[in-house]
Amino acid sequence: MTENPEGTAQNPPPEQPVGRSRAARPHGKLRRRIAGALAIGLGLLSVGFLYAAFAPQPQVANAQPDTALIAKGEELYNNTCITCHGANLQGEQDRGPSLIGVGDAAVYFQVSSGRMPMARQEAQAVRKHPLPIFDPETQEGRANLEALGAFVQANGGGPVTPAQSGEALQGDDPGRGGVLYRLNCASCHNFTGVGGALSSGKFAPALAPASEEQIYTAMLTGPQNMPRFSDQQLTPEEKKDIIAYIEQVNEENNPGGNELLGLGPTAEGVFIFTVVMAGLVGFAIWLGAKS
Repeated sequence: MTENPEGTAQNPPPEQPVGRSRAARPHGKLRRRIAGALAIGLGLLSVGFLYAAFAPQPQVANAQPDTALIAKGEELYNNTCITCHGANLQGEQDRGPSLIGVGDAAVYFQVSSGRMPMARQEAQAVRKHPLPIFDPETQEGRANLEALGAFVQANGGGPVTPAQSGEALQGDDPGRGGVLYRLNCASCHNFTGVGGALSSGKFAPALAPASEEQIYTAMLTGPQNMPRFSDQQLTPEEKKDIIAYIEQVNEENNPGGNELLGLGPTAEGVFIFTVVMAGLVGFAIWLGAKS
C-alpha cells in the first residue's frame, strides 16, 4: 500500500499477464485462418455438388451410338468409298481426301447429290444422279445415307446433318435471307442462284436443283471452294432464311420478259451496253455514208 501527497492510501494496480496475452494472440489468428479456409472449402464443395446435380447434361454425353447402324455404314463404306478415302478415313494420295472431321453433313451433301463417288479425277466434282442405293428420294436411299453418315461421324467427327428436312428448313424471313445471301453467296452463285465460273477450272453450281438439306449441309461443310459457315458466323435461323430466299427466287426467277439466262443485273447491264454501243456505231456509219 502507498500513500499519496494528500495522505490517503492507494492500492497498487494489479499486474497484467503480458506474457500470456501476447503468446495467445498468434494461436487465435491461426485458428481463425484455419476456420476461414475450411469454410471456403466447404462452400466450394457445396457449389460443385449442386452444379453436378442440377446442371443440364450435354447431348453428346447422352447420345449412345447405334452400333448396328454404324456397322451397316461401315459395310457401305467398304463397298463404295474405301478405295479413294482409305480404310481409316485417312484419304489416299491422288485419289481422295481425308474424311476425318468432315462429318455426317459432308457425307449427305456429297453422296446425295451424286458428286461422290466421282467418275474420274476432275477439278471439281459435278452434280449427277446419285447411286440408286443412296438416292434420297427412296426410303432405302435415305436409310443408307444415314448409315454411311453415322459411320463417318463415329470415326471422324464433324458437322452433323440437321434433324429437320424439307420445308422445315425454310425460315420465316426470306427478306433477311436475301440480304444475307447477297453478302455471303451472291459473289459466287450470282444474284439469282444460277452459279458462275471460278478459278482453276472450278465453278459455283446452280442452286435450283439442290434440296433444302443439301443447301444447309453445304453451308455447314463448305464443299470445293465454298467457305464453311459455322453457327457462330450464320445462326441456324439465318441459314434457314437464306434457304427460304433461294427457294423463293427459284419459284419467281422469271417474273416476265426475257430472263437473259437468269444472270441478274450483270447480264442485263452487258445486254444494254452492247445494244447501245451497236446503235452508236451504226449511227456513226450512217453519218459517214451520208457525208
